[in-house]
Amino acid sequence: MKNHSDNEQQIYSSAAQNSSPLVLVDQDGYDITVKSEQENGTLSQAKTVVNAATKKLQEALKEEGLVLKKHEDNIKFLKTQENCLNDTILDLQVTLGKYHSSNRPMTESGNLSQNESELENIQQILKHTNSAAGIVYQLKTRHSTRGSQHPLTKGILGIVATLGKVDDDNISSCLSRYVGTENMLAVVCKTLDSVKAIESYDKEGLVNKNSGIHGLGTSIGQAIHGRFRVICLECLSPYVGAFITNDPQGRLDIQKPRLPDGEVPHGFIDYAVNMIYIDRENLFFVTHDGHGLRETLFYHLFSRVHVYQTKEDMMQAVSLITDGALSLDGGIIMRPGVYGLGIVEEADVKFLKTSGPPCLTADYSAIEDQIKKKEWEKEGILDDLKREQVLLKQAKATFDAKREELIQFLAQSQSPAARDGSILGFQIKSEVKNETSSGN
Repeated sequence: MKNHSDNEQQIYSSAAQNSSPLVLVDQDGYDITVKSEQENGTLSQAKTVVNAATKKLQEALKEEGLVLKKHEDNIKFLKTQENCLNDTILDLQVTLGKYHSSNRPMTESGNLSQNESELENIQQILKHTNSAAGIVYQLKTRHSTRGSQHPLTKGILGIVATLGKVDDDNISSCLSRYVGTENMLAVVCKTLDSVKAIESYDKEGLVNKNSGIHGLGTSIGQAIHGRFRVICLECLSPYVGAFITNDPQGRLDIQKPRLPDGEVPHGFIDYAVNMIYIDRENLFFVTHDGHGLRETLFYHLFSRVHVYQTKEDMMQAVSLITDGALSLDGGIIMRPGVYGLGIVEEADVKFLKTSGPPCLTADYSAIEDQIKKKEWEKEGILDDLKREQVLLKQAKATFDAKREELIQFLAQSQSPAARDGSILGFQIKSEVKNETSSGN
């Protein structure tokens, strides 16, 4: 009996020494307590991922909002500038109107004198009755009301022969002969779109005579015969360089030719491009890139052509001539190595001659100049406004897309799947589980 009791006590003692806490496991054999701690850690990590992603999307949305506001502010600023310019132009026009009222006799006298000096030039152009130049000139003068309302003529600045003037008849003849009749009668367009509007074609590639300038010619009883030249200002390669400081005509600051001893060649007068006088109405015309008539049209026609007193002077300086030259006694070098010889004939169409000092006061001229400047400024602002409106539309689209992306993300992150870690945190949870399995 004693031995049995002692053995039983030893068994109970041994069992007590080897006992451990009760461990609960799930159906897969995982320790439920460990599994719970792992899932809590996974959810915590998933929440961190969600918060970080949300913050990133919010920052992206905020950045797009700032871009949107920037374009809105730019548009407000440009509209304010446009309104200010409109007010300024109106005030100047009122002032100009008052000047006309008080100085009508003198103004009409000046216009009469100018018309008389231009009569010969007009007749020269109108001799080419069935030319594009003749039609454009008539539309801008005799049919001014009809011409100004036609979208085609709005894109046409004029005819080469009417866009520049010179000091005297001899210089006019020399420069006009160098340019040639075809170029003197060329139609000058502001943009490439205005060139395209001049002429259209049918399916066979033939000229459609019922549209463009051909249609205009028909409407005034003058059909165009033959080909004609059109010059597009915005497509020309402009002069790149400085301008003569404080020169009201904006002449080009081109260095005079120099002989090896540093002297200017004998008889050199000037560059042809700088001998053209541009009227106030065209002086402040600029292309979209900010280039005026002198550095586009007239630089295209003359480039760096020298003008000399005599043929002998011109030939003495031939080694310095890079783009051509002419002399007042009829000599012509079209370009290096190409000479114009033979009997000099009178130019068929010539540049206008300046009519001398203007009869209007300096104040009147200054007001006109201010109006032109303000109108060009306004055109630039309107172009900027159109560009900003396009950018604003793009920015709105991007902002809306970013906002929708954030809304969808927030909706997904609040779903049951996201809360139990199966969305966004699923990869972390999977990695933790794999590590636990390998550890066991």
